[in-house]
Amino acid sequence: MTGMSEKLTDWLCAQVSEGDLRIEGLDRVEFGHSAEMMVFTIVTSADSRDVVLRLRPRPPALLEPYDLERQFQILRALEGTRVLAPGALWLEDSGDVLGRPFLVMERVAGEVYEMQAPEAAPEQIRHMCLSMAEQLAAIHTVDLRATGLDFLGGGTDHLDRELDHWADEMHRVQRGRLPALERLIAELKGTKPEPSQAITLVHGDAKPGNFAFVSDDVSAVFDWELTTVGDPLTDIGWMELMWMQPVGITSHLAAPTFDEFLSRYESASGINAQNRSWYRALNAYKMAVICLIGSMLFDAGHSDDQRFLLNASGISLLTQLGFADLGIEEKLDDGPVMPRDERVKQVQSAC
Repeated sequence: MTGMSEKLTDWLCAQVSEGDLRIEGLDRVEFGHSAEMMVFTIVTSADSRDVVLRLRPRPPALLEPYDLERQFQILRALEGTRVLAPGALWLEDSGDVLGRPFLVMERVAGEVYEMQAPEAAPEQIRHMCLSMAEQLAAIHTVDLRATGLDFLGGGTDHLDRELDHWADEMHRVQRGRLPALERLIAELKGTKPEPSQAITLVHGDAKPGNFAFVSDDVSAVFDWELTTVGDPLTDIGWMELMWMQPVGITSHLAAPTFDEFLSRYESASGINAQNRSWYRALNAYKMAVICLIGSMLFDAGHSDDQRFLLNASGISLLTQLGFADLGIEEKLDDGPVMPRDERVKQVQSAC
């Protein structure tokens, strides 16, 4: 990483006007699928600062279009609010320095429990989960106008935008007919409820793995790629769907039920959750399409990441979860949702 370190050092010197600046401990971080990240320390004559660099993934990425400038604006707008987002420091949006755009943000202390459950006392686990409820409520009660986050739009058409976007993404990557997913999106559109009366900031990926903890309190919320303004219950449906997964903090025996989580959220936000089964089904479809995108990236040779292969195996289950929430008993074929066998063998033989 010597060449990268030198280019980054030169660019940072221009941002902070420090001639004797250096960076230490530059290292890549394995975290999520949507972007590449590196951690390092900026050292000057005055002080040192631990930071994270978020690099735009090489296109085609899992989430397109990938708008780093938009993420940077959101993080900047959240400064001074009760939302525990990392502070955004600098944005390089030309790609001239490292070959791709990147942003630099503060490195926040805390542990993330993406797949594993923490080793903690039962009362700590419970408090951690309820701390997530309070932080999600903080996101949903941000003053959009005062923070300038109303640049994200008005939000009244959010559910239609969600349905259309993920349907378009499915059509963009599909190799052939997908009877089960096509039936699910048709039913979601046909049974769309009245949205929440509250129009709020929506995180878009509110899952336990995007929260960091110091002791038993949330210290930060990450991954703002899908953030918009609209119906907060879409975040509730996403979180509830994730709560059902047998991984991470919420899989711990001491974790509160989702109803208990929801009670704390409603008390903190003043927002009542309704039509939960429809919002779960919406998010099952959304997750299935994201898994499908990863599967097709793998199939087309854009990625050798076998996590995409593992996630693809969950598409059928997610579709059936959506069917169950909407009362659909019909048995339909998934269609070509898995990478082709020859591509799987090619990648596995190279390992």
